Amino acid sequence: MKFATKAIHAGQHPDPTTGAVMTPIYQTSTYWQQSPGEHKGYEYSRGTNPTRKALEECIAALENAKYGLAFSSGMAATDTVLRLLKPGDEVITGNDLYGGSYRIFTKVFEKFGIKFHFVDFTRPETIRSYLNDRTKLIWIETPTNPTMQIVDIEAVGLIAKEAGVLYVVDNTFASPYLQNPIDLGADIVMHSVTKYIAGHSDVVMGALVTNNEELYKQLFFYYNACGGTPGPQDSFLALRGIKTLHLRMKAHCENGRQIAQFLRNHPRIEKVYWPGFEDHPNHEVAKKQMRDFGGMISIALKDASLQDTFKVASSFKVFSLAESLGGVESLINHPATMTHGSIPKEIREKVGVVDNLIRISVGVEDIEDLLKDLEQALKL
Repeated sequence: MKFATKAIHAGQHPDPTTGAVMTPIYQTSTYWQQSPGEHKGYEYSRGTNPTRKALEECIAALENAKYGLAFSSGMAATDTVLRLLKPGDEVITGNDLYGGSYRIFTKVFEKFGIKFHFVDFTRPETIRSYLNDRTKLIWIETPTNPTMQIVDIEAVGLIAKEAGVLYVVDNTFASPYLQNPIDLGADIVMHSVTKYIAGHSDVVMGALVTNNEELYKQLFFYYNACGGTPGPQDSFLALRGIKTLHLRMKAHCENGRQIAQFLRNHPRIEKVYWPGFEDHPNHEVAKKQMRDFGGMISIALKDASLQDTFKVASSFKVFSLAESLGGVESLINHPATMTHGSIPKEIREKVGVVDNLIRISVGVEDIEDLLKDLEQALKL
């Protein structure tokens, strides 16, 4: 099946009892057993639930993977991957990273004796100098949050495979519509389903997908044992949202392209971070592994103090100043004090997460309204 067909049908079948086309919300915690251990595939909803199962199969199909697991948040999914490690293990990850990932790496798992190396992944060969016998995991995100660096998924995957290291790609910013890391060598793909996949800012959820059955079993053990699983209502909402992912992503990309061009020519903008520009340092890699360039853009305001930046960020009428991204509505975010506030100033500023940086999640509203809103806010 092609992408749009999978988004609408994968993992979903008419309800055998009523013929309902949409997967029902199985609002139950437990399931009847004919005798101990003899049941219809479900025992307790922390482990499996039919609504959630349909969603997991759909997300896996969109990523060209065999196995999927849905979690109560992207951070719960991240936590589950890290539970595969043990004290003394080392992780190589990016130096431009979502603040929540940085926080769980440094504030939670470092305490258990796991060491993290934060590396410039735009030069994949840099990774080799950090590899040693204790390296167990390479974790990347691409495009990166928020400076829109592009990491060559395939090149990093070849290094990981050569070293025998588990390889995870956070595909949240691109979504499965724009790229499929499993096809490029990733062992696990992680998503914050909250963002583009669910797409309507009404669900908090995460997901992991893999083609490796043994790895799936290990992840499922922690998924069930630690209980970071979502309920059926949220699973239903995400499943509903995913049906229009292909339509929404086209609109995000179209609006993003026009807004990036507008911002690049605006006198108040010092720099625009968007991989669709031909002079973006990783543009050729983006062209190779992505089907389009997405709706995520970051901008640095020219000669702007923190107060000036706050004033601009608070002056929009259509865009909303808020955490998160990837919903149908356009959002403005100030990474230094919001999504990346947990990263020390001296560390985040090295990769460009400075006080005058604003991150934009371009929604699917009418482009003329978005451009007018940008124009009026930037006049301040």
